[in-house]
Amino acid sequence: MTAGPSLFAPVIIVAACALVDSDGRVLVARRPAGKPMAGLWEFPGGKLQEAETPERCLIRELGEELGIATDESCLAPLTFASHRYDGFHLLMPLYVCRKWRNEVRSRENQALRWLHPVHLFALPMPEADRPLIPFLVEWL
Repeated sequence: MTAGPSLFAPVIIVAACALVDSDGRVLVARRPAGKPMAGLWEFPGGKLQEAETPERCLIRELGEELGIATDESCLAPLTFASHRYDGFHLLMPLYVCRKWRNEVRSRENQALRWLHPVHLFALPMPEADRPLIPFLVEWL
């Protein structure tokens, strides 16, 4: 019997946010050169730190990545992705946010685009992000 991939890959939790503007468009960011999956478009967010909730993670990450502030009460959970990558399993809750303070701007050298959800299908995105798009199309 040959050994296959480990059944017990570490689970990494990454919280993601669909920021929605007044025109019903969603913000996506392009991963900059030098990062894993560079060039792919994704929803803003990041890995949870130790003892951090997904909501607190998003508040921190949105500030670091985009220079905006929001409150936990403005983050509405919509759906999640569960996807196995080589070496780890990603669990990614997706929240929707329509209210924030400050102007969205790139703070980590990432390109930003506001698109209606149906147009997200045309973008190259990480495999875990793609199943989230139909929920945004239906919900928005």
